[in-house]
Amino acid sequence: MRLKFDAMILFHSETDFQLTRKLLHKRWLAALAAHEGFKIGEVNYIFCDDDYLLKINLAYLNHDTLTDIITFDYVEGKLLNGDIFISIERVRENSKLFSVSFEQELLRVLSHGLLHLCGYKDKSDEDAVVMRGKEDFAIQLFSTIH
Repeated sequence: MRLKFDAMILFHSETDFQLTRKLLHKRWLAALAAHEGFKIGEVNYIFCDDDYLLKINLAYLNHDTLTDIITFDYVEGKLLNGDIFISIERVRENSKLFSVSFEQELLRVLSHGLLHLCGYKDKSDEDAVVMRGKEDFAIQLFSTIH
């Protein structure tokens, strides 16, 4: 699947983790957004550690808990804009907890943030089931992107 690629998806790191195959991931995320009826404006992924994300969680959400992802939504209509913070430590731990590869868990979390920007929620059990199905679709979609 080839898409005209003019989306602005940026990957930043506040830790030693560096995403490999950035262009492939950008194509995949743009394809996922298009599948959901959206276009990418500017989406920033910021990879960090637990302490960094905990500080954001406390400062902006008043939650004193570790999490794998926090998404700040600046969506304008069908144009996705946002900042998505991902704790690489949580992704590593969750990959072990759920018995999946780090790469698969990273794809799940990357898509999870984008799906939040598309309007999907995960607070209720019903919403979480829908979100998980969308994440599973996204992970399958990744294998079709070249």
